[in-house]
Amino acid sequence: MQISHLMIYFCPRSAVSINKAINTQEVAVKEKHARNILILSKGAHTFWAAVNRLPLSSNAVLCWKFCHVFHKLLRDGHPNVIKDSMRNKADLTDMSRMWGHLSEGYGKLCSIYLKLLITKMEFHIKNPRFPGNLQMSNRQLDEAGENDVNNFFQLTVEMFDYLECELNLFLGVFSSLDMSRSVSVTAAGQCRLAPLIQVILDCSHLYDYTVKLLFKLHSCLPADTLQGHRDRFQEQFKKLKSLFYRSSNLQYFKRLIQIPQLPENPPNFLRASALSEHISPVVVIPAESSSPESEHVVETDDLVDTDAAVETKFDDLFGTSAAIDPFNFNSQNGMRKDDKDRLIEQLTREIQALKEELESFRLESGRLCQALRGRVSELEAELAEQSHLRLQAVGESEFLKAELDDLRKVREDTEKEQRSLTEIEKKAQANEQRYTKLKEKYTELVQSHADLLRKNAEVTRQMTVARAAQDEVEAVRKEMQEKVKAAQEAADRQVRMGDINIGQSLPNM
Repeated sequence: MQISHLMIYFCPRSAVSINKAINTQEVAVKEKHARNILILSKGAHTFWAAVNRLPLSSNAVLCWKFCHVFHKLLRDGHPNVIKDSMRNKADLTDMSRMWGHLSEGYGKLCSIYLKLLITKMEFHIKNPRFPGNLQMSNRQLDEAGENDVNNFFQLTVEMFDYLECELNLFLGVFSSLDMSRSVSVTAAGQCRLAPLIQVILDCSHLYDYTVKLLFKLHSCLPADTLQGHRDRFQEQFKKLKSLFYRSSNLQYFKRLIQIPQLPENPPNFLRASALSEHISPVVVIPAESSSPESEHVVETDDLVDTDAAVETKFDDLFGTSAAIDPFNFNSQNGMRKDDKDRLIEQLTREIQALKEELESFRLESGRLCQALRGRVSELEAELAEQSHLRLQAVGESEFLKAELDDLRKVREDTEKEQRSLTEIEKKAQANEQRYTKLKEKYTELVQSHADLLRKNAEVTRQMTVARAAQDEVEAVRKEMQEKVKAAQEAADRQVRMGDINIGQSLPNM
């Protein structure tokens, strides 16, 4: 029954605070409304129930202030806010795409801001060890990577993407303002600048964790492998340094937040000892940076407390007014007024001195706390350096073991090669002997070949002479045959002529 009464009491109050914080007026969201939303919400159901009734897609200023409140709720609200809001991721994506069609004004800024909020939710869902406000110790950061270099590598990439979205919103807001005028003191300028406080808080942690993760990665991986990481860090470092410097000079931020300044040069990740020189940027939100309404309330309370203290001390010394002797006419007629005034003045001076002393104590305690924080940071840095040196020593030991194994393998290979070289030399000597013999045989063959060539030439010449003589003999033989044939023919003719003459002479006889 009590729970239901609490729900009935809290839900309307939360809805009223949401409607007061998220409206169409171009002014910054009041801190007291945002604080009420954080106090009254134990999740995101009530917030989204109220927001879904607002026309976020039709009014850019309304959507911008919604993004601011939602960002603050993701950072400082209940841990269930991120998980409960993931069901609205698709709607936020569509809204970002819709506002992205506008090229200027709040529409473009809303598109960038919605992308940042989506990236923030995805990062924290994927890395649940990181709280919404990103505040973690070095030990928790190591546990987030589970001491696995692959996890640290992927986590660094995701932080680069996260920080890139933050810087895009930073640059988008600054580029939409006319920085030549005092825009930070106008209501419209403060409406745009107010969400950057959440961005500055996120960026300071993301930068710090990115530096520490890069040093850790450089202690485990070769420098060439991380060249892309270093290039991306250099680019984001220059942007963040410039944006922090420009923000610290704006009057609006000076009374609300102390913005740290980044070092002149980025860390040298190739030098492991440079990690001890890294100082984590700390964003300080002064206690007096609350809204004007709360400041007025504090001042009034102080006055009331002072009067009560004066009255208490006066009553303790002289008793209450009812205890005054009714027959003491001198007191009733104001005869003791000077003593009372002097006592009041004395007590007022004592109260003022106590206030100054209290303020001195507060400043001193703040200074001591700051010094202690610095010392803690130094000790954490030293511890990280020692851890880094230990990891480096382990890595060097593993490297030396691997190098020793390599040298053993090289020695064994050298011995094998030496034996192989001896066998090769023996084979080379045998081949050299065979080559010498073959060379001698070859020389003999060449010599015999030359002799044969000479003999062949001589035989060829003789054959040529013999063939010429044979041709000449053949010619003489043909000539003789022709002569013999001619002589035979002549003889035959003579025989025939003699036979004819004989035949003619026989008849005459």
